[in-house]
Amino acid sequence: MLFWVIAAILTLGASLAVLLPLAGGPKGGSASSDHDLEVYRDQLSELDRDVARGLIQPAEAEEARAEIARRILRLDNAADKAAARPSMATRLVATAAVLAVPLVSWGLYSQLGSPDLPSQPLSERLAKNPADSSVDELVARAEAHLAANPSDGRGWDVLAPIYLRMQRFSDAVTAYRNAIRLDGDSAARQAGLGEAIASEAGGIVSSDAQAAFEAALKLDPSNPKASFYLAMSMAQEGRIEEATIGWQKMLAALPQDSPWRGAVEQALAESARRSVASGVPAKGPNAGDVDAAASMSPQDREAMINTMVAGLDEKLRQNPRDVEGWMQLIRSYVVLGKADQARDALNRGIAVFGPDSDEAKKFTAFAVSLGLTATE
Repeated sequence: MLFWVIAAILTLGASLAVLLPLAGGPKGGSASSDHDLEVYRDQLSELDRDVARGLIQPAEAEEARAEIARRILRLDNAADKAAARPSMATRLVATAAVLAVPLVSWGLYSQLGSPDLPSQPLSERLAKNPADSSVDELVARAEAHLAANPSDGRGWDVLAPIYLRMQRFSDAVTAYRNAIRLDGDSAARQAGLGEAIASEAGGIVSSDAQAAFEAALKLDPSNPKASFYLAMSMAQEGRIEEATIGWQKMLAALPQDSPWRGAVEQALAESARRSVASGVPAKGPNAGDVDAAASMSPQDREAMINTMVAGLDEKLRQNPRDVEGWMQLIRSYVVLGKADQARDALNRGIAVFGPDSDEAKKFTAFAVSLGLTATE
């Protein structure tokens, strides 16, 4: 009932604010105009008397009469404007329109709205059967419970993924951290924490997110969420080949009905597109490969090194602007103790990009870190 009283008062006030100016007219304008006109007439009579007595020249008198006449004309125009009022028809139409707005709106609300619906305080909504509650009401119920019981780790564990789906990423991070602190580590909690941190950063897998994903993989090496995001972090760092290998291993291990297969296949297609666009060749020998070769017998090591290094060398001749390829070739020779070949690869790489290029400076700094210097 109070709602209707307040609505009626507000509607009446708004209607009167529009209707009263339409009903009223100009006030005080007529009396003021009559007084001014009488003053100007007295001025004309006084001017005629001054001319008759010879107190003013005829030319000056004419100028004075003209000025008084202009003032009388302006007074008449102002009086005409002040007298202009809306016609009766205009006022009736405006009045009907103003009154129709509340009448139509109230009529529609009575038919389409729920004026008899009782108010529902939050406490009553939270007391409803969970099956009859909306997601927002369930979250509000959980938040009220956790506000009263902040040490309920199970409650935080249930609420965290809901926050994540609702895109309340900051709240999800807090909930996951509380669940881990109170109920201990689990692969699902750590992976969820990493996803929440990455989502809060706009999809960037930061070092905090990486730490959470790595902790998840220690607890469950087959956790798909952690594997996917760690491969994504490699791709974001420009390590496309390593990311591709990670996604390929993940795809081979996923069940056919896994919901992650679509995301992995899409990521692999994107990494392939980026590799083609950048012209990055197939992977050459890395430090692990060279170390493995060093532990072989001399004959096996010689055959493996010749094959791998020759393959990388040939790829660099076809695509000499592969910065990472040159660095891999230099490192391979240094690890094998072939300083002359490493220095030759360094100088060839510098020659490709120019001695004053950023790439040449990067090669030189990299070689120095390996104990190698370039020759003229």
